[in-house]
Amino acid sequence: MQEIKTTLGIEGTITLPIAYYQKLGVQPGDELILRLETGEIRILSPQSAIKRAQALIRQYVPEEQSLSDELIQERREQAQDE
Repeated sequence: MQEIKTTLGIEGTITLPIAYYQKLGVQPGDELILRLETGEIRILSPQSAIKRAQALIRQYVPEEQSLSDELIQERREQAQDE
């Protein structure tokens, strides 16, 4: 996708072109995540941020391992000990 110029509004608003928010899979009124990285603003949809976090975790946790199942098991064991 090509670069565009936009103007910063008086209240700090930025207007995204329709093609950009369609590509992100969001609509007007949806929440977005803004990240400031090395002098750049990155805009992510919540779904995109979740996918990035999952990919980061998968570097350390194998696909077949379920952290939630492990946590539930630990809680059950703790409850039995009480």
